[in-house]
Amino acid sequence: QVQLAESGGGLVQTGGSLRPSCAASGRTFSWYTMAWFRQAPGKEREFVAAITYSGTPTYYADFVKGRFTISRDNRENTMYLQMNNLKPEDTAVYYCAAGNIIPTMNNPDSYNYWGKGTLVTVSS
Repeated sequence: QVQLAESGGGLVQTGGSLRPSCAASGRTFSWYTMAWFRQAPGKEREFVAAITYSGTPTYYADFVKGRFTISRDNRENTMYLQMNNLKPEDTAVYYCAAGNIIPTMNNPDSYNYWGKGTLVTVSS
């Protein structure tokens, strides 16, 4: 079992930045591919970014390329999402996820473990 806990969400103005983090405990963090998903009110959960166990390669949804950067520190059992140039449409609950065998990076069904989420609100 892996337990995941997100933190670092908050309220920011358009164009601002946030850096949510995901702390993992339980089994060896470095074994897992990690990902960020988000869910806005009334919408389905969607893929944001993923990072393999070694840190490369990384994968991004088209709508965050050039603005968001995913990273991980296997010594600290923590994953990060640096979010820059935030837009109101980025407002959502952001979830971290972990999985061993990931047939499809952007499919939430590929991941075994989930955190409870952290809310990011971008005001216009």
